[in-house]
Amino acid sequence: MSDSSSENLILVSREPDGIATVTINRPASLNSLSQLMITDLARAFKDLGRDGSVRVIILSGSGRAFCSGLDLTAAEQVFKGGRKDKEYDPVFQMEQCPKPIIGAINGVAVTAGFEIALACDILVAAKGTKFMDTHTRFGIVPSWGLSQKLPRIIGPNKAREVSLTAMPFTAEEAQKLGFVNYVVEGTELLKKAREIARVVAHNNHDIVIRYKSVINDGFKLDLHQALALEKERAYKYYEKMTTEQFKKMQEFVAVRSSKKSSK
Repeated sequence: MSDSSSENLILVSREPDGIATVTINRPASLNSLSQLMITDLARAFKDLGRDGSVRVIILSGSGRAFCSGLDLTAAEQVFKGGRKDKEYDPVFQMEQCPKPIIGAINGVAVTAGFEIALACDILVAAKGTKFMDTHTRFGIVPSWGLSQKLPRIIGPNKAREVSLTAMPFTAEEAQKLGFVNYVVEGTELLKKAREIARVVAHNNHDIVIRYKSVINDGFKLDLHQALALEKERAYKYYEKMTTEQFKKMQEFVAVRSSKKSSK
């Protein structure tokens, strides 16, 4: 089933296997985001997060770029308008979305596009893709997380270099520093993203959602607090498990063990 919004500038598709795809579809402008697109992108993730048929989401950009940032021809409207409202903030909605989000990044991910990529849970990038933070070049203050998330992922020194110079940061560099998970040929980008999505969708959906949450929430804390958070959530989960659920777990392990022993 397919949906579209904003004159087809944000496309949403849902597949029977539980994989949904969100595509930023303004290729003539390298997928720069207008205020309306920002609103629709936020709405797409909010809706998909609530959709019980969706288990995992792929985010991509059409044409030669993932997202070249905000459309600065309407800068005042964008920066002083609904961007401050969390309801219409796509990065906030991505962070609140319980479903895993796989970013399929091609061409360039610039400034706001970079921040949207940072809000994904797993990143696959096409060879030659470049990430750029141009806040310092255009006189913009970050508000979608780039100044805080990037240093925590690639280290403060490298993050300062990327952001203060506004120079390109390649997908290959990003992979070495643990920001990008896979770098593939451009023709293989969506194929690889779907391959990962299928594996995630096949796993226990309830645990996938819980696991994403505890990783992302724990990442905001120091290690001592994060370990306490993990224990707290685990104990709460096990306390609510029924005898039937424990039996199913044991049956799964038994079947898996018998398959291994028969090889």
